[in-house]
Amino acid sequence: MRIAERFTAMIALVLTSISLWAQGPNNSGTYYQNADGKKGQELKTALCGIINPHTERTYGNLWIDFRTTDVREDGKVWDMYSSITNYEFGTDQAGNFSKEGDKYNREHSFPKSWFGSNSPMYTDLFHLYPTDGTVNGKRGNFPFGETDGKDYKSAGNFSKLGTCTYPGYTGTVFEPNDEYKGDFARTYFYMVTCYEEKLAGWYTNNAESRPTLDGNTYPGLSSWQLEMLMKWAKNDPVSEKETNRNNAVFGIQENRNPFIDYPGLEEYVWGDKTTVAFSYDNYGNTNGIYLVNSTLKRATKGTFNLQGQRIKSPAKGLYIIDGKKVFVR
Repeated sequence: MRIAERFTAMIALVLTSISLWAQGPNNSGTYYQNADGKKGQELKTALCGIINPHTERTYGNLWIDFRTTDVREDGKVWDMYSSITNYEFGTDQAGNFSKEGDKYNREHSFPKSWFGSNSPMYTDLFHLYPTDGTVNGKRGNFPFGETDGKDYKSAGNFSKLGTCTYPGYTGTVFEPNDEYKGDFARTYFYMVTCYEEKLAGWYTNNAESRPTLDGNTYPGLSSWQLEMLMKWAKNDPVSEKETNRNNAVFGIQENRNPFIDYPGLEEYVWGDKTTVAFSYDNYGNTNGIYLVNSTLKRATKGTFNLQGQRIKSPAKGLYIIDGKKVFVR
């Protein structure tokens, strides 16, 4: 191949690399672009403006929605409160139950009593899950926490209820299984972000919410709860289940959970990275060639194929691509 042809091919590959980076994760495109460059509290508010508008469901819609959002590979209901359930959609929903394994129902993991059963929170799928009716009933509207489970344990000690053993709170709490603690942490991060303008009212009007909320737009969560949920999120990273569910809910409600799309995003909002600017299309990226808002941010050696795999190192230098400067060093 002649030098000119090789250079043309290299430029095409660089452009492919740019197009791969110039979009959000999980096919979210430019959905999060209005949060670009934001930090900490400002980032949280920007995310609220993005994810709060969504298509509202009816309470009856949820039974059908769950068949898309919470289905196991075997076609059964994906229950995160009990380890023994094997529910069929529709057949085993609601109805009378007397023991674990009888029926599943619609669980507000962020208890509805905290926000007064008001819309659109009441039917927001991001915090609604199909769960065993008996275990759900034991949970009630107690906050999430860590406990030895003296009051109640579901089959196999999968979920527990009892006095909180996590520092900062001594009331009764419900502890989900380790397998799903990250899921519920990111659920709560979503709720206090999506509905940040309502948090003060929830705190004032519903005493049951106060162990979890702090009554403010930011941080939104009480200090002990935030610390614990940050730990849960770190110890139980985003799973394929969560990503698939996020995409399914997006298909129904037309909004997303950014804490699933961007693993570790909570650190940029509340944690050790609150001084780091969020970049929706280059989140956490330290390599690659990319442009943000037509401004060169970073470039490094390497061109990539359509799968984003590095295949060669181009010559160092400054290139003009579509009128934009790209420096390869």
